[in-house]
Amino acid sequence: MDLQDQLKNLFPDHEPELDKTEEKKEHSEFWIQDSPLICKYEKRKGKPITIIEGYNGATDDFKKLTKALKQLLSVGGSHKNDTIIIQGDYRDKIMTFLKESGFTIKRVGG
Repeated sequence: MDLQDQLKNLFPDHEPELDKTEEKKEHSEFWIQDSPLICKYEKRKGKPITIIEGYNGATDDFKKLTKALKQLLSVGGSHKNDTIIIQGDYRDKIMTFLKESGFTIKRVGG
């Protein structure tokens, strides 16, 4: 039994005031930037790919974001030259995932 439980037992009608430093903050696992990410579709060698450009966070966050997208979609992909390449046309799923993560997205092309 910790101190909070003991105080609740002694003063059941008291509602503690929330400290401003203890406010719940949404913590994203990725670095969120102000400028939008660009999500576009291309075909290379006859195969569809989805390209995400414009992420300017740290390299570790860039790798985490790529890995999270590949695991979400269960597809292959890579990251190089500040672009994320995902195999297949998954623009809608990628855009909803990124919006839920807190990013702003721009869809380019069809």
